[in-house]
Amino acid sequence: MKTVLAFGDSLTWGYDPETMLRHDFFDRWPNVVGRALGHKVRVISEGLNGRTTAFDDHLVPAERNGVKILPTLLASHQPLDLVVILLGTNDLKRDTGGGRVFESRQGLERLVEICQTFPYQRGYEPPKLLLVAPPPFCSTTEPDFSLLFGHAVEESTHFRSAITKVAEEYGIAMFDAGEVCETSPIDGVHLDAENTRRLGEALIEPIRTLLELDD
Repeated sequence: MKTVLAFGDSLTWGYDPETMLRHDFFDRWPNVVGRALGHKVRVISEGLNGRTTAFDDHLVPAERNGVKILPTLLASHQPLDLVVILLGTNDLKRDTGGGRVFESRQGLERLVEICQTFPYQRGYEPPKLLLVAPPPFCSTTEPDFSLLFGHAVEESTHFRSAITKVAEEYGIAMFDAGEVCETSPIDGVHLDAENTRRLGEALIEPIRTLLELDD
């Protein structure tokens, strides 16, 4: 059996912009992938609302800095065959990541380096990596989310090019979520159930290929 770690933020956790709770289990994209690949693959869903690539958030009760928590997850879930990273949205908050895709790219590079150089237990190889670019934001009239992300609607359109550069630099795979799903105008940054399922469905084949699975 192959093991996949899905490492992300609320888009991986399954935040529902309509209810502000969590999408049903099989609507969340990691579980869509896991269900499709069946007994051949175990997909570990490791998403957390507000998680950044590499930046601290001192206003929350749990660690949100991806760089700080990733080594623990690599150690506890090894051996891993693939790590899928979908992060960057929260780096565009001015109070955590600086509000630019540039900082997100730097944080993502650090996450890639951690995955590739972590001292895995002897006999285990570093996992393959798949970087997923977050979908661009859209305008919203929701007051809080407009304050948090309204300045970054245009900036978020640069996720694809920035993450493509990281993938090319490190020789790893990349997928653009914006090609298959759209953020909800309810809050401008999250995915409704249909779109998070659509993302999972689109990732099935790239993940199957990276794991070298038979159809």
